[in-house]
Amino acid sequence: MDKSYSGGKGQDVIFDVRRYGAKGDGAARDTAAIQRAIDECARAGGGTVLLAGGVFLSGGLYLRSNVMLEVSVSATLLASGDIADYGTDTHHNRYRNEEALDRCFLFAADAENIGIVGYGRIDGNAEAFPNEGSIYRPMLLRVLRCRHIFVENVRLHNAAAWTTAFLDSTDIRIRGVDIRNERRYNGDGLDFDGCSHVFVSDCRIRGTDDNLCLQSSSKEYPVEDVHIVNCEFTSLCAGIRIGLKSIGSISNVVISNCTFRDVWREGIKIECSEGGRICDIVARGITMKNVSRPVWILLNNRFEPEDYGSSLELTEIPSIGTLRNILISDMTITDEREMEHTHYRFTDDCMGSPRFGGMRIDAEENHPIENVILKNILYTAIGGVKKSEIPSEYPKVPDRKKEAEGIFSENYYPDWSRAVFLDCRNVRNLMLEDWILHKKRPDERESVIVEKCTVIRQDINEI
Repeated sequence: MDKSYSGGKGQDVIFDVRRYGAKGDGAARDTAAIQRAIDECARAGGGTVLLAGGVFLSGGLYLRSNVMLEVSVSATLLASGDIADYGTDTHHNRYRNEEALDRCFLFAADAENIGIVGYGRIDGNAEAFPNEGSIYRPMLLRVLRCRHIFVENVRLHNAAAWTTAFLDSTDIRIRGVDIRNERRYNGDGLDFDGCSHVFVSDCRIRGTDDNLCLQSSSKEYPVEDVHIVNCEFTSLCAGIRIGLKSIGSISNVVISNCTFRDVWREGIKIECSEGGRICDIVARGITMKNVSRPVWILLNNRFEPEDYGSSLELTEIPSIGTLRNILISDMTITDEREMEHTHYRFTDDCMGSPRFGGMRIDAEENHPIENVILKNILYTAIGGVKKSEIPSEYPKVPDRKKEAEGIFSENYYPDWSRAVFLDCRNVRNLMLEDWILHKKRPDERESVIVEKCTVIRQDINEI
């Protein structure tokens, strides 16, 4: 395709940002020139805004309907290191006490047919926004109430906070994207809140927080029909997280043919904690290597108004919601010698250790998780834990509307496991089928604990 500008309606129009004054020298601010190209493209009825042959330094940009932003293989779009270059009209982060992440680099609202494509790099300039000092750190991309969104083949690197936040949007296709977000806290990869008809394929994600997250901040926008296929996950925290923010519903989610490597907390993490409904989740054809807790499922209720993590939209402790119909199959899990160590995020934020490992499934006893199948599991755990290293009493999951105070089992505690491979409690209709388990080192804990569950089948073999 000829990448020069061509005018006239009815043509495939290319808007080269250099024709609007962009320098691409990595020093001059190209914000105004790039935005002029985007706006002119939108006014002309749509087309492609092209960045090619240089480093384009820019502050916050606003994407428009029918505009594809193409970052060619010869180009880098580099975020400005000055927080004043980012608008305050880009919605907000939807977690309590995290207003420092409200601003963003690329923003779209109430738009359709928008995209970021090409084989170039978008760099969030994370080094300019340290964890300490100034609290403000812009996200790389935020999309609000949009439809027909395409992000393909680009490299999204070095975000100062989350890489992406797709909010209350539909018809989203993410393909062939390389995400590397390892410099700062809040290093999420792909986050979808209130989104439906989502297709994620052929992506590699490395970060310091959740690689991919499905969240529900409202009942108005259900999260449904989500497809995650052929992806690779590496994280100092979690690989795929479904929930925590779960005011509304999350359903019809398929995860298949994915690999997880060096994930220091949870591989696939499902937590219904804000009164909503999570159901109909399938994960199949998964390999995990050096993942502390391969599967982690929790049904509870929480509200932490003065801490991090609770939804802004939540105003009180909710009633316990529902979590049902979870199928996880055809999974191989292998701990290498690396898992003998304690792992930290940055200097002192402990993420996992040998006593932390193993799958965990738990709920408040009067609100069990329903209909869980885990089958065809090959699990080799590092082991090596003595009973003297863990507390003797395992805390219960409370109903926080009845027991608001106290130390209980919840989303970030306990930081130890009483079983090597699986600790499962309060599940109605549980099937554990065709498991083969192996410990690399002797371990004094029980291998598998199934407690207060209605078990349909349990076929576990330890070698």
